[in-house]
Amino acid sequence: MDKINICEKLNLFNEYWSPKILGEVNESYVKVAKLKGEFLWHSHENEDEMFYVLKGLLIIRFRDKDYVLNEGEFLIIPKGIEHMPVAKEEVHVMLIEAKTTLNTGEVRNERTVEELETI
Repeated sequence: MDKINICEKLNLFNEYWSPKILGEVNESYVKVAKLKGEFLWHSHENEDEMFYVLKGLLIIRFRDKDYVLNEGEFLIIPKGIEHMPVAKEEVHVMLIEAKTTLNTGEVRNERTVEELETI
């Protein structure tokens, strides 16, 4: 067991849309990421995804509506639901996801992070 200071971990990197692993809970990773700008439309066919906003304001777009998440709020996106995260300013998030979850879901492109770094 190790105590983890999330703020200290977030200070270790600057890149956006590149989740970092903080730890593991059963078959899931606890990750943090810095987000800025629009991501891409994608879905996760086999995994739910949780976004918990630590700092800033995050918009999660769906085809039929948007959810605005403020600091201290989270949203669980059920598997198979297409979505696009948008951060107009820098946002810090914690993600709890199955170990098999790719950041771009079913889409593979230059923003896909296949090998996650543990910090």
